[in-house]
Amino acid sequence: MFTKKTKIILIAFLFLIPVAYFSYRAYTDYQRKIILEKRKAAWSALQNKLTAEINKFKGQSGVVIKDMQTGLVFRHNEGLLFPSASLAKIPIMAACFLAADEGKINLTQSITLKLKDKLSGSGVLKDMPAGKSFTVEELIGLMICDSDNTATNMLTSLVGIDYLNNAFASFGLKDTNLNRRIADYYSRDKMGIENFTTARDMADILEEIYRKKLVNKNISERCLKVLKLAKTNSRIPKYLPPEITVAHKTGLERRICHDAGIVYTCRGDFIICVLTKHATRSSVPAKKFIAKLALYTYSYFEE
Repeated sequence: MFTKKTKIILIAFLFLIPVAYFSYRAYTDYQRKIILEKRKAAWSALQNKLTAEINKFKGQSGVVIKDMQTGLVFRHNEGLLFPSASLAKIPIMAACFLAADEGKINLTQSITLKLKDKLSGSGVLKDMPAGKSFTVEELIGLMICDSDNTATNMLTSLVGIDYLNNAFASFGLKDTNLNRRIADYYSRDKMGIENFTTARDMADILEEIYRKKLVNKNISERCLKVLKLAKTNSRIPKYLPPEITVAHKTGLERRICHDAGIVYTCRGDFIICVLTKHATRSSVPAKKFIAKLALYTYSYFEE
């Protein structure tokens, strides 16, 4: 049996538990509010720096940058159509993983390289002998990591352009489509057929991948794993510390220069999608422009 004193202590203890809990909740909510207000102030300063840099850029740009912790977003021409160049390879990759998930293709099946598959531009497969075989998974890796146009062509032939466009629509991409094969410059230059996308579409698909919601967790994780292996560091990662993880894909054609990715930092992650149509003959100024926007955003987290 409890003594009267023990009962009083027990009642007091039981009373203090919810008081302590709600006090702690109130304190942490207050701390979060202070941090959020500081973040908003810092974000406002960041927006001013981004806008100033955009105004100096000699060309058109479409930009979406999002703080994945707070949901704060910077948008500039997010719905403006740009030739997608190799950014189209992000949804193509996702569509291939979807096709595998649906049982339409097998990631381990071998595809034989044919002479007609070879396309100019980036990648190593164009220089390899016809008859060499690669698994679907290897082709996806080459398409993203080396931006291989021939690997992309082989995957497009495997699943079909109609399937890819239907998959893009199912991903919620409103302005991204394939009207021709990647690196089919004859159709582009002689017939005026172009593939398009927007900064908004690229940001949307990357956010779905980041949150493991692009169709399902398995597809999202596969996409993320491949994007983290991208080798081109001349844009988003250019001015960032080498230990920072960037899951991204670049795009480069005549007077077109893009990069879209997810940057992981110890103080928060952000999505950055910068699409450009530049007025200069060289793409170097556009690459530096993209790199500066990434650096400013990274500095926002560090501050």
